[in-house]
Amino acid sequence: MTVMDDWLTAACTELGLDPAEVPVPTVLDLARDVAHQVLRPGAPVTAYLLGLAVGRGADPVATAARLAELAGTWPVELGGGRGTD
Repeated sequence: MTVMDDWLTAACTELGLDPAEVPVPTVLDLARDVAHQVLRPGAPVTAYLLGLAVGRGADPVATAARLAELAGTWPVELGGGRGTD
């Protein structure tokens, strides 16, 4: 087990969630895309938004893909320099 696995198990237990239902690679990929293509503080906020959408019934993989696509097309001038803010 990795530290991520240990953390995921503990956090899911605390929240009454099943760790098998957490698409960790999808969330990490989305956070990376936002951090590098929009701005770093946007990564955890976007992960939270993904969680809200999924909690309201959205498919996590499809929703993450939509957000990643949005991040990939985000204009540099609006993003503040690709992850430097």
